[in-house]
Amino acid sequence: MHRTLTPQQRKIVRLLSLGCTVVEAGRILGIAASTVDNHKFRAMRLLGIRKIAILTRYAMLNGISNLEDCLTLEELERMRGSRR
Repeated sequence: MHRTLTPQQRKIVRLLSLGCTVVEAGRILGIAASTVDNHKFRAMRLLGIRKIAILTRYAMLNGISNLEDCLTLEELERMRGSRR
C-alpha cells in the first residue's frame, strides 16, 4: 500500500536525505527544529520506517531525492544563517 507524504514532509525527507540535521532543516525551511522533528516522526511512522538510512533510501527510490541532488545555494545560505 502506497502512503502519501504531505508536501512539508517531502521537503523535510529530502533535506534529511541530503544529510541535514533537524536544526539545519528548520533553518532552511524557516520553522522550529521541533516542528521538523514532528514532521519527520509522522512521516517515518506513516511509512513504517525506523532509521534515517532507510528514510534516505525511500527518498531516493521514490524520486524525493537522487544521487545528484544537493542543497541549493539559497538553502545553504539559509542553513548558515546568511542573509542577502
